[in-house]
Amino acid sequence: MTAHDRLVGVVGTGTMGQGIAQVALVAGHPVRLYDAVPGRARTAADAIAARLDRLVEKGRMSAEERVAAGARLAPAQTLGELADAALVVEAVLEELDVKQQLFRDLEDVVAQDCLLATNTSSLSVTAIGGALRLPGRFVGLHFFNPAPLLPLVEVVSGSATDVTAATRAYETARAWGKTPVACADTPGFLVNRIARPFYAEAFAVYEDQAADPATIDAVLRESGGFKMGAFELTDLIGQDVNEAVTRSVWEGFFQDVKFRPSLAQRRLVEAGHLGRKAGQGWYAYGDDTERPEPHTAAPAEKPAYVVVEGDLGPARELLALIRDAGIEVREEDEDNGTRLVLPSGGQLALADGQTSIEYRDVVYFDLALDYRAATRVALSAAKDADRRTLEEAVGLFQALGKDVSVIGDMPGMIVARTVARIIDLAHDAVAKGVATEEDIDIAMRLGVNYPLGPIEWSRRLGKNWAYALLDDLHLRDPSGRYAPSLALYRHSYAPEKREGSQQ
Repeated sequence: MTAHDRLVGVVGTGTMGQGIAQVALVAGHPVRLYDAVPGRARTAADAIAARLDRLVEKGRMSAEERVAAGARLAPAQTLGELADAALVVEAVLEELDVKQQLFRDLEDVVAQDCLLATNTSSLSVTAIGGALRLPGRFVGLHFFNPAPLLPLVEVVSGSATDVTAATRAYETARAWGKTPVACADTPGFLVNRIARPFYAEAFAVYEDQAADPATIDAVLRESGGFKMGAFELTDLIGQDVNEAVTRSVWEGFFQDVKFRPSLAQRRLVEAGHLGRKAGQGWYAYGDDTERPEPHTAAPAEKPAYVVVEGDLGPARELLALIRDAGIEVREEDEDNGTRLVLPSGGQLALADGQTSIEYRDVVYFDLALDYRAATRVALSAAKDADRRTLEEAVGLFQALGKDVSVIGDMPGMIVARTVARIIDLAHDAVAKGVATEEDIDIAMRLGVNYPLGPIEWSRRLGKNWAYALLDDLHLRDPSGRYAPSLALYRHSYAPEKREGSQQ
């Protein structure tokens, strides 16, 4: 299928259909567009031609290439005009019966060696392919919007998909200049399955009134290293679209509590506050609308010294920053966990899934992707926490050049609980044969622009870190939402392999 002279058919000429057609066209294939609504294929072909013109204007395509590409693009009035296609990609309504009927009709038209692919993002590839006489040639090719710009393509094998068909689809996507990842047919595939906690945990912190959207978003960006926070990102995506994906994955996993949708987001959708496209979502949008500022603590005096007890684990780089700020660091050879003792006697500890209310003189600080590069750090304290301990903690991080956001007493805080849950779902997907560790990391970096893949993040944080935090959270919320997976347990407690051992 990778031969550039082979015809590619695209059925459905909305945004995704046009994008996929443009990708195949630029890769050198003749492309034929079909849409069930008369005239839409021609309109789509004109729109693609206009985008090619813009590529020429921007110097990304030569005039000669533009002319050649235009000559290869044609609308089709009937499905029969796709008879010679080597590959047909569908991008029609996300309705199972509609897609099944389309592929039944295509089977009556195309040759038996034609690869059939769906761009579905929410339906089961197995269920769609189950309507076919030859389901072995049917595969998912899930592009990300906008398809011409985003590199990731999930190549999804249904239960009946032949290995040869999946391989052809994978190699075709790669020949088109994309980065394909192979995955099994599972609700949400890779990206939409593993990304659910990024939204869910931000919404949970908000619903528990521990912090407002602007503060949560700022912490995710400025401490967690994410490009956007969950609230601003869902406003961009569309609250209805994001909630529909969450609901689809939740229902696909038989309403597993780990994927439970947010009631707050549901109310937003019911109110018609769908995000930027509606002028109102979590935030208001308009020419004269100002975005709310994140909560930032007032200036506080830095402590004269800190005492380090035990190993700071993922936060150990803080010690160099503290010394650079001119604060004395006293180290004690004690294994009391991840904590700093402040002059008041209060303690500052990395978020571990416990609450400040359990230890009145403990203030928690959130996980950061890189404490040196982070521009904001969140602190969590109970309402009756010692004020002096909190002020010393605020002053310490301000002395390191960080803005400080104080949130409510939230176990696991914001970044830590989010990253731990993403890591858990990633290990679970690997253990269940959904995808390889490498493909999961590629998918999450390219598909949703995470600063690190979850498996790499897991290695950096330490093999036991995510399990310990989630286990703590599970004790405090025994609903099952935070129960570590068996896969994460095995990963966390597997003995280290020694060189030359037979383990």
